[in-house]
Amino acid sequence: MGYLHCCGALHKCRTFQLVPRENYVVSELDYLASCPVCGHTVVQLTRVNRDNQLSVVRKVNKKALEFFKKLKTEIFYEIKPSKETVPRGRFYLNYNEYGVKKKCYSNLSALKIGLTENKDFNSTKTL
Repeated sequence: MGYLHCCGALHKCRTFQLVPRENYVVSELDYLASCPVCGHTVVQLTRVNRDNQLSVVRKVNKKALEFFKKLKTEIFYEIKPSKETVPRGRFYLNYNEYGVKKKCYSNLSALKIGLTENKDFNSTKTL
């Protein structure tokens, strides 16, 4: 799933991988059926050639629909985001920092367990 810029914001859109033509290595087609703000249909074709030069073709509304229908036969597959979830539990670690009881949810490496606040500590020693 890609993002297209319309009405001053990025909107989620469908992304298709196209069969590359001629001297192009990668061809992707982004399709936004309707912008949530203005309702426009937006299609953007992004290609990279052998010299790593980027070319972008963008169409809106009626021309976008015609452009999408024209390129529909060249669609290789649709790029879908993976739905991997990170396992999260409800466990938290109680710890004591400077006499205040706190809860640590994730960052165990940043814990400072056992610290004590020394307000009356003098760094100079007299012998």
